[in-house]
Amino acid sequence: MRYSKILIPTLKETPAEAEAISHILMLRAGYIRQLAAGLYIYLPLGLKVIEKINKIIREEMNAIGAQEITMPALHPSEVWQETGRWYEIGDEMFRLKDRGGRDMCLGMTHEEIIAWLASKEIRSYKELPQIWYQIQIKLRDEARPKSGVLRTREFLMKDSYSLDADEEGLQKSYELHADAYHKIFTRCGLKYYMVESDPGMMGGARSHEFMAPSQSGEDEVAICDKCGYSANVELACSIPEGIDEKNWLLEEVYTPDKRTVQEVSDFLKIDSKYFIKSILLISGEIPVLALVRGDQELHEKKLTKIIGKHRTAHKEEVKDILGIEAGFIGPMNHKIRIIADSCLKEGVYISGANKPHYHVKGIKPDKDFVAEWFDIHVAKEGDFCTRCKSPLRIEKVIEIGNIFMLDTKYSLPMKAFYLDKNGKERPIIMGSYGIGPARIAAAVIEQNNDKDGIIWPKSIAPFDVEILPLNMKDSKTVEVSDQLYNDLLKEGIDVLIDDREERAGVKFKDADLIGIPIHIIIGEKNLREGFVEIKDRRIKETVKIKVSEVTERVKITV
Repeated sequence: MRYSKILIPTLKETPAEAEAISHILMLRAGYIRQLAAGLYIYLPLGLKVIEKINKIIREEMNAIGAQEITMPALHPSEVWQETGRWYEIGDEMFRLKDRGGRDMCLGMTHEEIIAWLASKEIRSYKELPQIWYQIQIKLRDEARPKSGVLRTREFLMKDSYSLDADEEGLQKSYELHADAYHKIFTRCGLKYYMVESDPGMMGGARSHEFMAPSQSGEDEVAICDKCGYSANVELACSIPEGIDEKNWLLEEVYTPDKRTVQEVSDFLKIDSKYFIKSILLISGEIPVLALVRGDQELHEKKLTKIIGKHRTAHKEEVKDILGIEAGFIGPMNHKIRIIADSCLKEGVYISGANKPHYHVKGIKPDKDFVAEWFDIHVAKEGDFCTRCKSPLRIEKVIEIGNIFMLDTKYSLPMKAFYLDKNGKERPIIMGSYGIGPARIAAAVIEQNNDKDGIIWPKSIAPFDVEILPLNMKDSKTVEVSDQLYNDLLKEGIDVLIDDREERAGVKFKDADLIGIPIHIIIGEKNLREGFVEIKDRRIKETVKIKVSEVTERVKITV
């Protein structure tokens, strides 16, 4: 491809709306343009990267026996109503009516459609297992689309679905996908983690996420470098730093107008880890008191699994239910359900005295209050691994893929059944597996860049090689450049030639910015001696090569 014939609108300045490095570089290097919030146009370079990622995905999915299909992006509401997700999913679902007044939605994912298809087409155990996949547009009305292609309202996704006769089959399909994902992300040049995760709205028994480390990531994972434990912080378990045993007697302490843990900690000059944070919650109409250590945060999702959906009590409700103002709540002498974090089992603590302007020092669990014990704190940096007791670290990451064991969550309501060997009707066991090609591209840029621009891995670069003739007015330069261009194309090498009549500095800057792995630099001085330069974009090393040897050298390199 000739640079003069392709749309590569590079920018010198950093766009004001861009913060993530991948967003900045995709805009500056002319890979994407924003149409509206969360809506992006993929320009030629951007589309070529996505197509190369999709090729890798297809190769690895086909290798595990998956069959590619395509499903509509527009769905009738009935299939979503049958599983109940029509009512459970909120504003993130795009809903509309057709001209006949029929409720429709734009597909966020396709579990319902797959289950509907399986209910029509699968009859016998002999037709199982099956793996069906597609690479298709999904639509989600994100409240705060940001970070370029990392959080959008319209996005491309590879979603695949396994259909098995039993749990053993599901386990095999799950492992096949995990192995395929490892190969996909490795081939795309990514550093990543496979971590335990919360199934969320997908439901099901088990799930994992594939996370690429990046400072622009919106998720966080807890990682133990010693034993390999890794989990999304939404699920991660940890052991907080221990505390010293105090010989405090039970006594009230005057704390005028000091309500928060931090305020009382500063006032008493005692570390916040010696405090109990008491939080009144309402689950349905039932009050529940949650207790966590003063230096820890309450994990809402962990608590939801114990008490169901809940909310924080209003100040008036705290007064009505506990008879005390918010800010002075303690765990003693209450007749409501108390859920306490397991790390509070040992030690002596300070908490509210259940009366204004006082706290109690010397509180002992199981003596001064009784609770149900669960892990309900958020894992944080410096906590210890529950498996090997080594320190955990917290790392920001970008989610690039996920795998879910759905079991019968969708097959039962959609009546996706099959007949087993004995002629008995049984529900199909399902799994769901997603990958975001654009997220892969963005994560690769996050991990592969320098001050000059993008550094693409060879496997997904928009071109294998860029030829840089430095003087388009010199006939010899043009002749050799065109000859190399044609020779490389004949060898099946994807080549971009910068045939613009621009200064050498402009060509070098644009070449580094767009990030093609190999640059062939053709200058008059070297050419007079029969040489050109080959530059490795990643390590920035340049070597002189005879013109006659360039094609063979490049063939070996790419």
